[in-house]
Amino acid sequence: MLLIHCPVCGEDRPETEFTYAGEAHIARPSNPDTLSDADWAQFLFYRTNPRGIHAERWRHTHGCGRFFNALRDSVSDKFIQTYPAGTPRPATAKPENAQ
Repeated sequence: MLLIHCPVCGEDRPETEFTYAGEAHIARPSNPDTLSDADWAQFLFYRTNPRGIHAERWRHTHGCGRFFNALRDSVSDKFIQTYPAGTPRPATAKPENAQ
């Protein structure tokens, strides 16, 4: 079982208390009504899926109920760091497989 640190509650809790909410730091288009169908589909459905460190959004569903962001290594499935939603992604070491 994975343990996830909630930056609001300040505790490491089992993954069953959390809900994955997609990729973090996705900016909503400022004028979505001006986008073409293809551009809107790109915003809604297409996400990066990198091998290595990935910024994700999570919700502590069975705890404080708040959203937060996490850096997780998609190769090892280990959480590297969690941080409050709305804050910039922390600087991390370049993933080993990045060029």
